[in-house]
Amino acid sequence: MTLHPAVEAVTARIIERSKPGRAAYLDLIARERESGVDRPNLSCGNLAHGFAASGEDKPAIRDGSAMNIGIVTAYNDMLSAHQPYGRYPDQMKIWAREAGATAQVAGGVPAMCDGVTQGQRGMELSLFSRDTIALSTAVALSHGMFESAALLGICDKIVPGLLIGALRFGHLPTILVPAGPMPSGLANKEKQRVRQLYAEGKVGRAELLEAESASYHGAGTCTFYGTANSNQMMMEVMGLHIPGAAFVNPGTKLRQELTRKAVHRLAEIGWDGDDYRPLGHCVDEKAIVNAAVGLLATGGSTNHVIHLPAISRAAGITIDWEDIDKLSAAVPLIARVYPNGSGDVNHFQAAGGMAYVIATLIDGGLLHRDILTVAGRDLADYARDPKLDGDGLAWVDAPAAPLDEAMLRPHSNPFQPDGGMRLVQGNLGRGTFKTSAVDRERWTIEAPCRVFDDQDDVIRAFKAGELDRDVVVVVRFQGPRANGMPELHKLTPPLGVLQDKGFRVALVTDGRMSGASGKVPAAIHLTPEAIGGGPIGRLRDGDPVRLCGHDGSIEALVDPAEWAAREPAAPPAAQQGTGRELFAFMRQGADTAERGGSAMLAAAGL
Repeated sequence: MTLHPAVEAVTARIIERSKPGRAAYLDLIARERESGVDRPNLSCGNLAHGFAASGEDKPAIRDGSAMNIGIVTAYNDMLSAHQPYGRYPDQMKIWAREAGATAQVAGGVPAMCDGVTQGQRGMELSLFSRDTIALSTAVALSHGMFESAALLGICDKIVPGLLIGALRFGHLPTILVPAGPMPSGLANKEKQRVRQLYAEGKVGRAELLEAESASYHGAGTCTFYGTANSNQMMMEVMGLHIPGAAFVNPGTKLRQELTRKAVHRLAEIGWDGDDYRPLGHCVDEKAIVNAAVGLLATGGSTNHVIHLPAISRAAGITIDWEDIDKLSAAVPLIARVYPNGSGDVNHFQAAGGMAYVIATLIDGGLLHRDILTVAGRDLADYARDPKLDGDGLAWVDAPAAPLDEAMLRPHSNPFQPDGGMRLVQGNLGRGTFKTSAVDRERWTIEAPCRVFDDQDDVIRAFKAGELDRDVVVVVRFQGPRANGMPELHKLTPPLGVLQDKGFRVALVTDGRMSGASGKVPAAIHLTPEAIGGGPIGRLRDGDPVRLCGHDGSIEALVDPAEWAAREPAAPPAAQQGTGRELFAFMRQGADTAERGGSAMLAAAGL
């Protein structure tokens, strides 16, 4: 199929813009491959330290007679998504020996959960945990003991952080190894109903906790289509998984065999293998465009308009929100997964899942098929589903049509003709509006604003009945430099209640909303942020604000002379506690949301 002209044009734009950075990056990883730190260059003392506790693998590591796989793991057993990783390293060492290789745990990275910290102080560490994970990955791989890497991580900041860190070791072949979603629990519609009843004071904490516990009930990733599951989608369309690995439940034989295959494949594509596939060559401009297309086609997380630019920068590539907006206008929405639909990722998988998504997008000319994947030929390998075949794996073609058209559609008959991730811009800056999550009749909201500097103040105003009207709720000083850009998902239930009462409601913020954003119109990630003089800081209570997803505008409807004369509001004092003060240097050095909101990449000059 001929490549869609919009996809072709955006890809060309990114390639042209990225030429200097990409050339410098490819030169870096070539130098690292030829003269960087590796086992043959380690001194005897260095090497002895590296294999001292490696047990039966010691002779092979010592003699350099086998390729050594570095495992970087985000295991902890507090978080459901990462709990399954506990046993992976021991299993992977056995599977490496089957392939004539060895494996060692190179290091661990933190894995915090936005679900646990949502609405709490710890959420102010969330975005910068991605930089911390990238730094931890770099520390793990810095020992020079490895000829390839396996990255064990799945959730919000973990996959982007692992990938950013590993890309600075882009000469190493690398595979992302997921653990899969938990089985479906309480129906999402019922969970949302109980949340709104709680927000209205009609049920108590006991009923709410019972509903939440029935939703998040076992090992595996949360089943809604937020950032964690959007991560897995992106790794598939970028060709960085074993094909079909994204949405297979933990604890199953199929999941185990996919992980085993990842280890065997690393032995084949590694430094000393016959099919060398370095990560830095797999992640190129076409793979980045594929990630953006997949995000738009499936209604994925708004968080990735921050993460994708950061990942790209680590590979010498520059992508901006205009690129994503241009793709959004051309890429049809072909999936409806909660909170954008009724079924969760398990229902999505049963309807055809990533195999069908990739097959139909390739057929529509919307994905670059000709990318270097970790699997084999090209991206067409990912338009197939893994199945158990005796004690091993086999792949079968994706279904010719979706098995549930309430969940999935072909590119020729989409849920809507565009991807629904709009760039909105105007005198309030530039931001993101996820129109795919909002009923079309709510794409334009014009109302007086009410301005807050803290999300808890919004909740208090809601409970006091102060927001029972048409209103644009503005929450400022929520950007990377202000307080680390926490998600404001806590605001979804009360704003949803106001909307259900018949009011015209929208949220405008320089913070993040959530990978699970839905229902209420929201202009998020406004850049420049309020701290430092961004225009959102000039808003005053009662100013009329207009947000429009049709024409991509976000405007304060204030006389231009008055607007220009206004002084931005003073920021609130920096808060301490819950470790927030330790991240002050990251807040101070962070760049804009459109560039990824990273202090680390800014300091590195990337």
